[in-house]
Amino acid sequence: MNLTARLKDDRGALSLEAVILFPVLIMVLLLVIAFGRISSAGNAVDAAARNAARAASLERTGGAASGAGEQVARSVLGRQGLQCTSTSVSISTAGFSAALGEPASATATVRCTVRLSDIGLPGLPGAKTMTSTFTSSIDSYRQRG
Repeated sequence: MNLTARLKDDRGALSLEAVILFPVLIMVLLLVIAFGRISSAGNAVDAAARNAARAASLERTGGAASGAGEQVARSVLGRQGLQCTSTSVSISTAGFSAALGEPASATATVRCTVRLSDIGLPGLPGAKTMTSTFTSSIDSYRQRG
């Protein structure tokens, strides 16, 4: 078989391979985008809960702690650029009723539902709820209200 006959037999093989591989490559790219968004959202929710617990533990009263923690959590989520379809911030302030000298803590729980439906990957859920909880110690010898 001469060279020109052999080249004619392979015509269109590259096009066929591209048609078969292109959808697979697109699916892999969309999976990378989805996992990146989930990972980024998890980090942002962790940071929001950590900062909210710390801000709450620095206050002197349970009411002030709850307000400060919620404000800080929402601020951190906003600075991180995370767009939540629903956000929930819960600050446990039971530690503020502990007696002076007793160990106490403030706990912040942040929930954020991240939309995934805009990625367009078949089989991917429409949204994922990320939850993070952190606890921060309250100074045992600081006066509380």
